[in-house]
Amino acid sequence: MPPKYKTIRLVIVIWMTLVLLGAFSFGGTWLNIPKVAMLEHTARNLYFHVPMWFTMMALTALSAVHAIQCLRTNSPVSDIRSRTAALIAVTFGMLGLATGSVWAHYTWYEGTNIWWNFDPKQTMAAVQVLIYCAYFALRSALDDPRKRARIAAVYNLFAFATVPFLLYVLPRQLESLHPGAEGNPAFSDITDPIMRVVFYPAVLGFIGVGWLLYTQRVRLARALMMLRSIEEDNHY
Repeated sequence: MPPKYKTIRLVIVIWMTLVLLGAFSFGGTWLNIPKVAMLEHTARNLYFHVPMWFTMMALTALSAVHAIQCLRTNSPVSDIRSRTAALIAVTFGMLGLATGSVWAHYTWYEGTNIWWNFDPKQTMAAVQVLIYCAYFALRSALDDPRKRARIAAVYNLFAFATVPFLLYVLPRQLESLHPGAEGNPAFSDITDPIMRVVFYPAVLGFIGVGWLLYTQRVRLARALMMLRSIEEDNHY
């Protein structure tokens, strides 16, 4: 493992440790979030839920870049990178749905058994994750590696084209309980600016964690590809 990679990994680990300390800081005043009506301490989920979606969007963009590269060069490595970025993106998307469901329950439906209410933003986020799940279903249905890589790359670009509309544009045009939707104030209007001291580093930190997971999976996939190639050479 290159020393530079180890250094970056260490920086990300330390960075996220500081983010977690800031997110759950109850002592003192400079990081102790003010009580917000309805949200109370559930507002700390801002440091996790929203960065997960930013991480998903960053990884879908990375996946699309490598999908284009795959179509241009037919490189199996580009296909691996595109597939891996999409996989980690879906993982963060599912975590975003889970944290959002829990947050919604304890903010809007505490005392009930409601964990999902098909709020437009929730629903469109779920649709976005399903679109990328279909990407993997498509891949599993194709046997020829080159054909699979090219068809999956085309679908990947379609999936990425839906990201800004499903996660940002359309939800803001519809009535929703989420902050920033039509008729609701933005989250920045109902939370204290001090929360940004942790929020922005959290976004960068989660993207860094996504990058770490992505690079590790790519390294593993390339190693397995090389092993298969060696086995095939020995077989013949």
